[in-house]
Amino acid sequence: MQRTDAMSETHEVLNQAPPLAPYNTFDADVPMREALEREGGSWGVDRLRDTGELAGSVEAKEHSERCERNEPVLRTHDRYGNRVDEVDLDPSWHWLLRQAVEREIHSLPWRDPQPGAHAVRAALMFTWSQVNSGVMCPVSMTYSIIPALR
Repeated sequence: MQRTDAMSETHEVLNQAPPLAPYNTFDADVPMREALEREGGSWGVDRLRDTGELAGSVEAKEHSERCERNEPVLRTHDRYGNRVDEVDLDPSWHWLLRQAVEREIHSLPWRDPQPGAHAVRAALMFTWSQVNSGVMCPVSMTYSIIPALR
């Protein structure tokens, strides 16, 4: 005997946007591409396209969502009562941060001080921030401390 339950029947959902990924966040941003060209950063377009492709990928979106579900945990003491002051972060947080560092978002103008380097770095930061802004705090702090250390 088959039972039909009126509550299990549904309708076709038409008022939701389809998933955005995969797409290239850099290619989708015409004003940023124009500004990059204007500010002398056209040499960084290939790097930005690579970053934009990864930023708009399903993989990056999944890592971002995992980070949001698994917040950092402060461990003040180990199991023996010794003070450790460590923060346990989800592996996806490390993945997102590693991608930013590999693309030199934290250091590009200081490592390659050519014309337009700060514009390229700003575009990289904006492009990667669209994945998850949480990891951008240590990235931007690293970038901003260099002038003070010099």
